[in-house]
Amino acid sequence: MMNSENNNKKQPKKKSILLSRKYIALLIVCIITGFIIGFSYNLSKDKRTLSSASPQFEQENQYREDLIAKKERNKELAEELAQLEDKIRAYEKQFSSNEAQYEQNRQDAEQLRLLLGLSAGVGQGIKVTLRDGDYNSNTTNPNEYIVHESHIFKLLNELKIAGAEAISINGQRLKPNSYIICNGPVITVDGQQYPAPFVVEAVGNQEVLVSSLELSGGVFDQLINEQIVVTVEKSDLIEMKTISDE
Repeated sequence: MMNSENNNKKQPKKKSILLSRKYIALLIVCIITGFIIGFSYNLSKDKRTLSSASPQFEQENQYREDLIAKKERNKELAEELAQLEDKIRAYEKQFSSNEAQYEQNRQDAEQLRLLLGLSAGVGQGIKVTLRDGDYNSNTTNPNEYIVHESHIFKLLNELKIAGAEAISINGQRLKPNSYIICNGPVITVDGQQYPAPFVVEAVGNQEVLVSSLELSGGVFDQLINEQIVVTVEKSDLIEMKTISDE
């Protein structure tokens, strides 16, 4: 009887322990299920957030790519601009050189036209007058005080050396191949005869021309020593026609 009673007392205790274990297991299952549900919800929320932010992210990324591309293009354009500027400077330098050469060629051509008498001689210059010396009764040779072609040649050569651009005698323009002949008291210039006094006009730098003629022992001194009367005057305007117009 005692054993039977003891067995009856032990059975409810065992049932209580089993029920406790079931509750604990159920609790654990509920906790795990809740954790899984919560994790799934958060994961789904993050995906929705990422999904909703994705267009903005893609747009910002596109902006960054466009900005990088524009920076690269700007760099390329800056390099092209530098190359074009170098070409422009080279062209300007070449043009400046050609312009200077052109101007020099133009001046040389104009100088040649003046010397050849193909262009009018106009500008400042000087007038030199050569007259026969005063009659000297003590001399038996009249050629000693008459202007000869040699006197005129000395004057012309000095004027050319001094840079005279155009020269005329008694208004007749001289050519590179002009000839002068003395016939007693007159001279012949390219077939035209002129009596004394002989007025030689020269277009050019006045100071240089006069200084060249007045050098000590120069042309003026030589002419005066040979009894030739020489006068010189500066003129602000000397005009000579072209040879073809004469």
